[in-house]
Amino acid sequence: MSGIFISFEGPDGAGKTTALNRIAPALDALTSSEVVVSREPGGSPIAEEIRKIILDIHGTEMDDRTEALLYAAARRQHLVDVILPTLEANKILLSDRFVDSSIAYQGGGREIGTREVKDINDFAIDGHLPDLTIYFDITPEVGLARIRSDHQEAMDRLEKASLDFHKRVHDTYLQLVKDNPQRIVSINADQAPELVVKDAVDAIIKRFPDVFNGGK
Repeated sequence: MSGIFISFEGPDGAGKTTALNRIAPALDALTSSEVVVSREPGGSPIAEEIRKIILDIHGTEMDDRTEALLYAAARRQHLVDVILPTLEANKILLSDRFVDSSIAYQGGGREIGTREVKDINDFAIDGHLPDLTIYFDITPEVGLARIRSDHQEAMDRLEKASLDFHKRVHDTYLQLVKDNPQRIVSINADQAPELVVKDAVDAIIKRFPDVFNGGK
């Protein structure tokens, strides 16, 4: 693989997706390589269909292990359809979520077990971890308050989970940051959006100075 794979993670309400929409063009202006943005669950036709099932607000009877398996299945399809071809073409792939989300949300939040969820996803990703992960950190209380303020009527099934669930997700993310210091960089998401974007872009440039060094 000759491309670069960067994932973006964070609890609900961290502003991850909004920040990524600003980070992508900023990075694109600093490199001659093509920047591709994708998301999970989803990113390819089959994975997007799985996404609809996972996040359906009416799917309240879904078993927790079923949920974890569906995320892993969508991830595998996204990897095969989008991530690997992008990297093989020497492009830069920015993914809104990847494997850390499953470990945090299903392993920690659903209390299935981080090791168990990691094992499921190890089979799905076959060793293909991001070169860098940008983690947007925010407390569950602040994140959920943002969600309720921004789109309470359109909250998905996971966003509607209890505060205790989101606290477990946050705690698991912090443990992942601690356990993977070479891969995961933590950004304070409880600051002005422009500062969040700047900190993320600076972290990426610092990690790949030869790639983001001048633009097209």
